[in-house]
Amino acid sequence: MKILSKFAFLLLLAGCFSWQPVYGQGSLIRKLKEKAENKAVEQVFGTEQQQGTGNENQGNSGYDGSNDANRPANTKGAGLTTEAPDVLANIDQADAAFGNKKYSDARFGLRQAILGIEMEIGEKILEGLPESINGLPAVKDEDNVASSGIGFVGLIIQRTYRKDDKQFKVTVGNEAAMLSAANLYLSSGGMYATSTDDNHKVVTLDGQRAVLEYDEYSGYKLSVPFGQSSILVTEGINYADENEMMDSSKEINIENIKKELGEQ
Repeated sequence: MKILSKFAFLLLLAGCFSWQPVYGQGSLIRKLKEKAENKAVEQVFGTEQQQGTGNENQGNSGYDGSNDANRPANTKGAGLTTEAPDVLANIDQADAAFGNKKYSDARFGLRQAILGIEMEIGEKILEGLPESINGLPAVKDEDNVASSGIGFVGLIIQRTYRKDDKQFKVTVGNEAAMLSAANLYLSSGGMYATSTDDNHKVVTLDGQRAVLEYDEYSGYKLSVPFGQSSILVTEGINYADENEMMDSSKEINIENIKKELGEQ
């Protein structure tokens, strides 16, 4: 099958399998009120909270842990790799599965192909970000690119810049929940005011209307919706004032991000 026809097949399957259940407006509104962009990031990258030791279920499992004292500690192992899925290979697998009416396998192959495409987009966006911002070097070991392929949580890219106690974090989301959280405020009465009494303020960045927030604990946060479904979020810790925060955010090339996401 030619590459063109394979991508036509990919688009066809996307239409077949992209339906997702709707859980009601009440649940969505609660997510937005709780700053859904933060929730979306947590769903993809996880939180710093521990998930428990498992000892709380000993009564049900029958495991008493009596042999733990003799259990050797793990001191070897390379961990798990983070290689992106092979796009064309997964399209081939989905194509073959669909032809054999193995629809579950076809759907899995499709998801993996889309995941591979989005991971490549995320890596391109990271390559286009500055090596340093406001004198803070990029901490590339903490770079994150994640996507669900098809689902509620879409593509999310993160990079952190840090020096001493000062930090600047960049998050790019091609993701509905993060975008809705910012648009909820911009579409409210706050859009007509220069500033509000709840530590939010409407500003512009490179011609894009945005929301600037300040919290005494977490510092500054700027949310910049752009295109049809994308958002740029920058967060600054221990920044002197909002002018310094805005100057740092201006070092991000939004037009380059638009191009990579197809939002031109």
